[in-house]
Amino acid sequence: MLVDSHCHLDFPDFAEDLDGIVSRARAAGIARMVTISTRVRRLKDLLAIAERYDDVYCSVGTHPHNADEEDGIAPDELIALTQHPKVVALGEAGLDYFYDNGSPEAQARGFRAHIAAARATGLPLVIHTREADEDCARILEDEVAKGSFRAVLHCYTGGRELALKAVSLGLYIGFTGILTFKKSDALRVLAAELPSDRILVETDSPYLAPGKFRGKRNEPAYVVEVAKVLAETRGVSLDEISRQTSENFFRLFSKVRA
Repeated sequence: MLVDSHCHLDFPDFAEDLDGIVSRARAAGIARMVTISTRVRRLKDLLAIAERYDDVYCSVGTHPHNADEEDGIAPDELIALTQHPKVVALGEAGLDYFYDNGSPEAQARGFRAHIAAARATGLPLVIHTREADEDCARILEDEVAKGSFRAVLHCYTGGRELALKAVSLGLYIGFTGILTFKKSDALRVLAAELPSDRILVETDSPYLAPGKFRGKRNEPAYVVEVAKVLAETRGVSLDEISRQTSENFFRLFSKVRA
């Protein structure tokens, strides 16, 4: 059994093939999928998908690219939206300085609001961070000092220092198809070093198809390829990685029915 802890089933890439996507994931042994929110105002689209399939859940949150568009959404609003039984996480929220798609100030405000909601609900926060290691680490330290919360740095491509800092604060690290790319040696070294109880696998589909499917649309079934490389990197069997990452998922995403 494996879990795709981060996909985007509401994206247009999947609109004409959603039943096929879910069926192929099930056939590949993917027991649960979490379709991740990028805009709070479009939660109804995710809920329609999550309610359609027993093994699909969703989050609620504002991607940093949309931080200006949804600036000012308060923790209380996020908290209220998590009452739906299929909403199992906050986010994705965080910092992205690679693209100029959201002002740093709005991103930081949104990030902290989502952390406050995660702290209040006990639900995990899915964190997007890219080219923002120092600011991300600073905000995480600031917020943990106010009270603990659960979170995962998804699609990790940052530096070793931020990953170890996050783990020391009790967070998890999620790996995608990037782990399988030929030029990802440094990421594989990091993946081998992290504690076994702090790692997750995901696709971030429809993006970042693993090396075997590079150039094609990614989908949840392909999380198996990420797990294979993670297992090889860590010197364990695929069965062991599947067991460990699934246990980690259900511990973190504790609202998901096991």
